[in-house]
Amino acid sequence: MRDARPSLLELLARAGYGARGLTYCLVGGLAVLAAIGEGGRTGGSRSALATLLGQPFGRVLLGAVAAGLASFALWRVVEAVTDADRRGRSAKGLAVRAGHLVSGGLYGSLAVSVAATALGRGGGGAEDQAARDWTAWLLQQPLGAWLVGGVGAVVIAAGGAFLLKAWRGDVTRFLALPVDARPWATRAGRFGYAARGIVFWLIGGFLIVAAIESRSSAVQGLGGALRTLRDQPYGAALLGLTAAGLAAFGAFGLVQARYRRIDPPDLDPAAAARRVGLGR
Repeated sequence: MRDARPSLLELLARAGYGARGLTYCLVGGLAVLAAIGEGGRTGGSRSALATLLGQPFGRVLLGAVAAGLASFALWRVVEAVTDADRRGRSAKGLAVRAGHLVSGGLYGSLAVSVAATALGRGGGGAEDQAARDWTAWLLQQPLGAWLVGGVGAVVIAAGGAFLLKAWRGDVTRFLALPVDARPWATRAGRFGYAARGIVFWLIGGFLIVAAIESRSSAVQGLGGALRTLRDQPYGAALLGLTAAGLAAFGAFGLVQARYRRIDPPDLDPAAAARRVGLGR
């Protein structure tokens, strides 16, 4: 019989979903304010989280978010390696698990940057510039333009998967929700995945342009994608809708922190051996 008490890994995973949700709430909320002309900013995760420094106990709050993001990175890696969600070894399952592994690396990097900001040691530069830096490095490698184009194609494919999930996917598949919460959680999840899909398409498009032109300056991160929407015809509406979707994804992340089904693997070899022996 499974212990009713949550394991440390489950607690870390829930803290991670909460930290990711808060990050998206800040990114989306600040961009919504920018869209309606009430201040705010169209920036990425790092710049949005840096606004916490202006709050009481800001460095403590930022440090807690950094710890949560590191926890999420750890959970993503464990989730990918152990197949905690039982995705299987089909092409789709392996692709999802590979995406989780990449996600773990990206959130780990974000956690380090946010922790450095909390400690007053800088945050490693703006996200857009960081993306340009690694793109410039990649372009200098053999077949560098092809590599950058390949990354762009993968990002666009991920965006397409998010849009498909928003359209007809079961966004609450892994949630143990109360019946009355399912309708609004489904709407928030679909809206959020749609917004992420649009942003991923833009970022992937920037990478394709950089590959074609061998020009790393063409690359933009999340903040650059939001600014691109703002600069289009009807830009305020486009930015506002997308930003609201990102905020909705943040709210969905907070729901995940509370209600997601998390079945962490037993990483203790001795305990696993005992469990196998009892099952015989």
